[in-house]
Amino acid sequence: MTTSFTSNSASTVELKPAYYIPVVLVIAAIPLLLVQPWLGGVIALFGLFLMFQAVTLRLQFTATDLDIYRGEKLIRRFPYQEWQNWRIFWKNAPILFYFREVKSIHFLPILFDPNTLRSCLEQRCPQQ
Repeated sequence: MTTSFTSNSASTVELKPAYYIPVVLVIAAIPLLLVQPWLGGVIALFGLFLMFQAVTLRLQFTATDLDIYRGEKLIRRFPYQEWQNWRIFWKNAPILFYFREVKSIHFLPILFDPNTLRSCLEQRCPQQ
């Protein structure tokens, strides 16, 4: 399915971090540490890594692009005109954000407010 993307807003929206996924992973790792220490350790480390990402990364929806910042430094720009499709997996418990560009596919854990993410995507990159 190919989607055309247009910008309906000139304002920039920065998504607030959401810590649900990292916190759930770290909490779930605690009892696993008692039963399977290596598995619990891996899950805890992954949860802490995602927590670090949620704290340090910022996603901004501009009029023409999705920009990813680490602190004040722009580390990646995704122009909407190159997007073909997007989807947020699991409506009731959003944990994964997928989008496809002309040359690549991206899967990102939802480390930001999922409602604002969906709203920005629907406004700036409407699906047909």
